Amino acid sequence: MACSRNQSVSSPSKPWKYDVFVSFRGEDTRNNFTDHLIGALHKKGIVTFRDDTKLKKGEHISSELLQAIEGSRILIVIFSRNYASSTWCLQELAKIADCIDVSGQTVLPIFYDVNPSEVRKQSGDYEKAFLKHEEIFKEILEEVQRWRDALAQVANLCGWDVRDKPQYAEIEKIVKEVTCLLGNKSSTLPGDIVGMHPRMEELKKLLNLDSDNDDMMY
Repeated sequence: MACSRNQSVSSPSKPWKYDVFVSFRGEDTRNNFTDHLIGALHKKGIVTFRDDTKLKKGEHISSELLQAIEGSRILIVIFSRNYASSTWCLQELAKIADCIDVSGQTVLPIFYDVNPSEVRKQSGDYEKAFLKHEEIFKEILEEVQRWRDALAQVANLCGWDVRDKPQYAEIEKIVKEVTCLLGNKSSTLPGDIVGMHPRMEELKKLLNLDSDNDDMMY
């Protein structure tokens, strides 16, 4: 598949909140591919953000969601047949494209049930979706063009065409790539792990105590 690779994970000193952010069309992949992929990432200890379980959706994406995109080292976009019909997904995609240019974050596209060529050329169902957007948002066509540009940019990056392939095997490949990109760098502890922070604070105290004892020995 002809594609280009954006930069690998950068800014190691940045306090990333998440390892991975996943952008997807819920009605297409929530209960199948996306769920299996996120489950496999979690099993590897990779902290993954999925917006449908953490945020309430509205017409426009929230500042919290934008911060989640900015705070994730790797951004995965799962292109499905109805992805472009969602303005929510397209707003996410535009922000993801901005992060490539500004922060150099790694973006990995996955083509789930749609031909990569259809996505890149914005033909077929993607063409129909954009024609509808142009009709609805005819007063702000520059925003629709921003979505088009983001789609072209992300769809041309190296990724995976998982159509008609065993999902388990393809997910293994994706998780392996993500693991390699992250290396041994760990993200900050997510705030939704119940009971973990008190234990971490206790561990820090013990470490400080050991540090004090070491100083006394020298």
